[in-house]
Amino acid sequence: MGESQPQSSTTPPPPPPPRHLSSLVQPSHQRKNKHRVRVLKVFHSVFRSLPIITPTCKMGSISMPIGLPDSHRNSAGTRVTGTLFGYRKGRVTLSIQESPKYFPTLLVELAMQTNVLQKEMSSGMVRIALECEKKGDKDKTRILDEPLWTMYCNGKKSGYGVKKETSEEDLNVMELLKAVSMGAGVLPGNSEIEGPDADLAYMRAHFQRVVGSRDSETFYMLSPDGNNGPELSIFFVRI
Repeated sequence: MGESQPQSSTTPPPPPPPRHLSSLVQPSHQRKNKHRVRVLKVFHSVFRSLPIITPTCKMGSISMPIGLPDSHRNSAGTRVTGTLFGYRKGRVTLSIQESPKYFPTLLVELAMQTNVLQKEMSSGMVRIALECEKKGDKDKTRILDEPLWTMYCNGKKSGYGVKKETSEEDLNVMELLKAVSMGAGVLPGNSEIEGPDADLAYMRAHFQRVVGSRDSETFYMLSPDGNNGPELSIFFVRI
């Protein structure tokens, strides 16, 4: 009678960690499009690997106003919560929410490092233009649903802004800042580049959303210091 061969036992892999349940509320007009989600993931994976362009003195194709125009200061523009956050050597993410308790309605990864944005903000005025091309009169895509924009900061081309899906880290940031209506500071983070003890910087403020047309929307930061604080304007334009 031959010797029995020992049977190899395989240990099943451990179950994945439980997904963090967010206490954020869905936006009032939340629409899901599975095809668009796949498209955004493709764009984000491709353009995240591209380097940030060193700014050159090339102006954007349109002229941007400085600050919130007087004609809009008392208009019925929608007030939203805007947050800019990222690791010091990582790219900045722009988040737009109806208010801090809601899931983001828009997340865009900007072609700018966080420390560069902080330096630009210290100059007192930052104008970010995100441009994309029209696809034709029959195209019904909302401008904020476009997956990719050419980005200019204070008239200098810096690369591409890419719309992204909300990640676990993005949700964690929104949860930590849920009680913050405006302000700036740092949060504990875990950066692949800067290590597990890296600080994640953020700046949050109220923005006035002004819809110019189906091909243009602007977010003007409302400074709590009136006219004494830094000015930040973010333009979405389809040309």
